[in-house]
Parts: sequence; structure tokens; C-alpha cells
Amino acid sequence: MKPINRTYAPIQAFVEELARCGLTHAVTSPGSRNAPLLLTLAAEDRIRCVSVLDERSAGFVALGLAKATGRVVAITCTSGSAAANLLPALVEAREAGVALLVLTADRPPELREVGAGQAIDQLGLYGSHAKWFVEVGNHEPGRAAAVHHRALACRAVASAEAGRPGPVHLNFPLREPLAPTPEELDEEPWQGRADGRPWVAVHGSGEARHGGALAFAAGGVEPPASGPAATAGAPGFDLVGDIAASARGALVLGSTGTEIAEAAARLARRTGWPLLAEPTSGVRCGRHDRSHVVAHYDVLLRSERFAAAQRPELVIRIGDTPTSKPLRAWLAAARQVVIDPQLAWHEPTRTAEALVQADPDSLCRELDVALEGLMQPDPAWLASWLEADALVPPALAGAPDPCEPKALAALAEVLPDGAIVWLASSMPVRDVESFFPRSDTPLRFLANRGANGIDGTVSSAVGAAIAGPGRCFLLTGELALLHDLGGLLTARRHGIELTIVCLNNDGGGIFDFLPVAEHADRAAYEEQLATPHAVDLAQVAALAGLPHRTAQTPTELQAAVEQPALVEVRTDRRRNVELHREVFYRVTAELDARL
Repeated sequence: MKPINRTYAPIQAFVEELARCGLTHAVTSPGSRNAPLLLTLAAEDRIRCVSVLDERSAGFVALGLAKATGRVVAITCTSGSAAANLLPALVEAREAGVALLVLTADRPPELREVGAGQAIDQLGLYGSHAKWFVEVGNHEPGRAAAVHHRALACRAVASAEAGRPGPVHLNFPLREPLAPTPEELDEEPWQGRADGRPWVAVHGSGEARHGGALAFAAGGVEPPASGPAATAGAPGFDLVGDIAASARGALVLGSTGTEIAEAAARLARRTGWPLLAEPTSGVRCGRHDRSHVVAHYDVLLRSERFAAAQRPELVIRIGDTPTSKPLRAWLAAARQVVIDPQLAWHEPTRTAEALVQADPDSLCRELDVALEGLMQPDPAWLASWLEADALVPPALAGAPDPCEPKALAALAEVLPDGAIVWLASSMPVRDVESFFPRSDTPLRFLANRGANGIDGTVSSAVGAAIAGPGRCFLLTGELALLHDLGGLLTARRHGIELTIVCLNNDGGGIFDFLPVAEHADRAAYEEQLATPHAVDLAQVAALAGLPHRTAQTPTELQAAVEQPALVEVRTDRRRNVELHREVFYRVTAELDARL
């Protein structure tokens, strides 16, 4: 490493250490105060830098990158209100367990609270939304400064990724020179370890997340030795025995951020239990065994009689809780064990009798082996779920066009292998969870379901597309699209060819499903909640440099998404509610008639 000057040298050491720790992506936004940060990141060959003009969009591009790669992503911005614009993305990252390394440039102490431009209080700016905050400080150039910055980089990466991942905030109070003007500095004090290793190697947290000793939290139960077999000796909690004694059980799979499809399918075969697989779990679609997968549980559990008849003896829930409200109600009344790999207490029903901290893939494989010869599956139990699940596709197919969930479900037939499918919050993520069928096409569904907002939807999809590989599809409503037009500009600047399927019902369609739509003054409801806008999406497509296509039927939509474009499906908000309820009614009536 050849130091440039007293401002750049510590940052050069810091960034080189980030690369040694395995950081491969950074997102930058332009600014004078953060020029040392962004120019140093851009100069590091091992880090790919993505330039985004708008900090709010930049935060979500970094979020999408981190979700798609599964690794921490750095983001830097200049001082002042620019840093405040990163907050929405950090909120989502904290809630969703996504590792971000936020590097904010700041004025040095002597320029704070004296009227200097772009100077706000950035100390602890993100509050509890950051896992860890550090004021990096100002240091005289030399070995102490180099060691401080190198060790700090290692700790920041480890802190962002350890346990349940999240954002870490480092605030850099930078003095002049902010330009890379050469200064005579001795090279030796700034060097890292000669063998290319990180300054500080962190062990333990990764092994614990990826298959180390299991830890149990169940009303004071002590951790067993290792592996599910050890649970037999744990006081009050015998996971293997409990599963073996439960012929009528269920596996509920949410997002885990890891590959679990093969192992979960094996465990389902061993137990004879249905797999209620939320799309982001990665288990609903792919070439693994899907014979036990129940895709339409959200629709089925809307039947009170069916939900009561399918009361399980035990539920093993793996990963984050799915969005489905009927599923959550069903879970709240069930005996439930949660496999929570990051021990984040992701358990909103608050009725689970145990949380198990373990790598889901490893645990499923170990349980499969431990249960050999112990299970006596009930074929009728699985058949009752699969037969009910088969009722939903024909009920949906009978709905007249245009129909939002019918259109989204039809994409299962044409999405290419390895596609990334980003789901906007509000209706798209719910419609896909309810209606997207099982498919042998390997698909990767991603969504911002930590804070569940529509913030940065387009930018997040752009970040995922940058990480690649494969085509990226964004399934969104038009309000989420309009909320993040800056993301379209980012995509255009970087040559990212998104395929956007936009369900345009001229307003916030999800509100029409809520009681407020029936009880509020209609004029006030339309103006303040539904917020119709009459924006021409053809002009939005032009802004993004994308072709604009329209589709009203599943066949038209399937043809329209063959190439990148903004594909608009125009629907009526009130009719959308009616069509959903008609499909729910048909399925419920058929289920009730069979019980």
C-alpha cells in the first residue's frame, strides 16, 4: 500500500482491510466530504463500486446487493442530510437481518455547530437501528492510526455479519486535504499483514451460524451437547422424540437466507408432514422433491372448518415468520418449535414453546437421520393437505381477466431458471404467497419484509440484479414503483435491464381490503389513503429507458415478459377486492363441503 496523504492513508488502510475481510461490493453517492472514502473504495480492485446519485436509493441498492450476495455491503455518503437519507434502508436492514457497513463522512469537531455547511449531528444518527456505532476519530498519521483503522475494519465487518446480521455505522470526521494530493509519507507504518490475512481474524460466530453446537431457549432449558440426538437428555425438551410422536405435524418454512430445500424435503419425507413453504424460503420452487410442498396454505386456512380440522400435533417453523395472516392465526393455536438460526426471537405469535438456534440445513439433515425407524407417518394427513391445495389453481383460473393474482401466478410457467424475483410489499408479496404455485423452475424470491415498507423497492431490486446472475424481475404495484423513481435512474445508469411487472390499479389497492375502506368518508378515503394519481406509466418507462408494454390476460403477460420491459397490468381496485374474495369463497365452499 502506498499512502497518498494524511487524510487518505488511514482510509486506504481501512478499505484494504475490508477487502481482506471479503467485502466485494460498495455503493457510493457523490460528495466532497466523502471523496476520500468513495475514491479509495473505487481504487480497490477487489471491491466493485456502484455509484448511485440519490442516497435514499443508494441505501436500498446496497440492501438488495447484500440480500442477493449474502455478504456485508459497504455504503458511503457525504455529510449532512445526505446521511439522513440512508435511514429507511437501515431500518429495513435492521429488521430483516441484512449486513450493511455504513461509512458516513462528517465535518471534523472544529466545524460542528459553528454554522459550517452540511454539518449536522451525525453521532449515533441511526439510533437503535444500527447494531454498532463508532466515531472513527482524527489521528496523526503513523503506525497507531494504521492499526486503529485496520482493526476497526475487521471488527466492523464481523459485527455486521455476526449473530443476526444488521447495519454498522462508522462516522469519519474528515479534515482537508479531501483531494488525493500527494504528500511524502513513509510507506512502512501503513502496511497490513504480509501474508494478506486480515489484521484480526474472527472465528466462532460463523461456525455457530453454520452448524455448530445447538442452543435451545425454552423456559430455562440448558443447551445440550451437540446435535438433535442430544436433545433427548435435555430437561423438558426432546425434539426428536416430540417429532416422532407427532404423525400429524407440519413444517412451516419462511426466509432463512440459506439453502434448505433438499434438507427440508428429506425431513418432510421422513415425517410424512406437509411443507408449508413461503416463496422466499426457496422451497416452493426448484428441482428438489416438492411432493410434500403445500403452496396455497394462505387460501386454505381462510376456511375456519379446514383450519380447525387440520390442527397439528406439532409445528416446526424454520426461519422468519411468513406474511400470511391466516397462517399466523393457525400457528398461534398450535404447539410450535421455532428454528431461529440467529436467535433473533422472530416469533410474533409468542406461543412457541422452544426456540432452537441452529443452521437450518444441518439441523434438518441431522433430524432426518435421527428419526430413521422412529416415525410412523399418517398418509391420510399429508393427502388431506395436498388434495386441498389442488383446489386453488382451478378456482383462480376461473376468475375473469384482468385479475392480479391470476396474472402473477401465470409467471410460474415462463420465468427462466435462476431468475431473481423481487416482490414489492403490500399486495404483490401477499398475492405471490397465496397463489404462486409449486414449480420445478429454480427461482429466488426476495423481498423487504423486515419493516414491510414500500421504501426503495426498485432500488433494492437493482441491487439484487447487480449481484446477479440471471435475469431480475420486479413484481410491484404502481405506488411502490412511483415511490422509488430514483431506482429507475440507477438501473439506467448501470445498464441494469429489469423486467418490471407493475399492477396498476391507480392507488393503494391494499387499503381497499381493510375495514377503513368501508367505514371512512369515501372522498376522504380516496384522497388521503387510496391516493389515485393518474400517472402515465409509459412515460415512467421512457424515464427508465425501458420498453412499455401492457397485458390484461395471463397469456399476454407471459409474452410481454420475454424481454426486459415495464409491463403494465391495469386493473380496477374495487374489482380486485371482489375477485380475491370470490376465489377465497370458492375454495372455502369446496373445503367445507368435503368436511
